[in-house]
Amino acid sequence: MKPVDIYTIQGCWFCDRAKSLLAARGVRFTEHRVDGDQAQRARLLRVTGQRTVPQIFIGEDSIGGCSDLETLIRLGKLDPLLADAEEPLINDIDDL
Repeated sequence: MKPVDIYTIQGCWFCDRAKSLLAARGVRFTEHRVDGDQAQRARLLRVTGQRTVPQIFIGEDSIGGCSDLETLIRLGKLDPLLADAEEPLINDIDDL
């Protein structure tokens, strides 16, 4: 599974929701609090073009914020993004 990083601030309902959605699916993530860290916030703005939190990364790729995460889950696209490309895929029971 690719690493998941989530950039948050204290008291953010959307940050808490995104963390809950990930945790409910058994996704391990590293939380990075950016409260008052203007350098980190400026870096996120450069990388994502967004000022809002949370900002969620799967591997090196930004997937956006909470509503983007909810959309990926609803469309069944989160798990494929999390899958490590180097892990073999099992397509048939005979492959076990």
